Amino acid sequence: MRSTVVAAALRLVLSASLALSGAVHAYLYVDGYRDIPMIGQAFLGQAVVFCVLALLILAGGPDWLRWLAGMVSAGALVAFALSRTVGLFGFTELGWNPSPQAAVSVMAEVLTVVFAAVSVLSNRTKPEPSQQRSHQAAGDAVQRSSSGESLAIIGGRVVVACPQH
Repeated sequence: MRSTVVAAALRLVLSASLALSGAVHAYLYVDGYRDIPMIGQAFLGQAVVFCVLALLILAGGPDWLRWLAGMVSAGALVAFALSRTVGLFGFTELGWNPSPQAAVSVMAEVLTVVFAAVSVLSNRTKPEPSQQRSHQAAGDAVQRSSSGESLAIIGGRVVVACPQH
C-alpha cells in the first residue's frame, strides 16, 4: 500500500509542477509574448504540452510520460538559460525578468525534473509483474544433486545443468 501512496503522491506533485509551468507560459503568452516571433509560439506550445502532460500523468498514464515530462522540462530550462546568455532565436531576456514568472517557471521546471527522475528511478527498481512470480508458484522446482548438477523441472520438463570445471 505504501508504494501505491508514494506513486500517487509522485504523480500528483509531478502533475502540479508541470501544470504550474504550463500556466505561467500561458499567462506570459497572453500577456505579450505572443507577439515575439518564434518565442510566442514556443510559449504557447509549452503551455499546451505541459498542461496536457500534467493531466495525463495525474490520470495514471503510461510510465514513459513521466520520462517525457522530465525531458521537456530540462529542455525548457536549457531554453531559459540560452535566452539569458547567447539568446534564443534572436530573443534575449535579462536576469529574472519577467518577475516573478521567470523564477516561478524555473522553480517548477527544476521540481518537475527532480520529481520525474525520482518517479522513473523508483519504478526501475521494482521487478516487472511477470518477474515477481516465482518458479515454485508456476510448479517449477530446482534441486542440486550430490555430484553438483542442477536438476530443474521447468514447465513439466526436466533440465540438467552440469557444472563447468
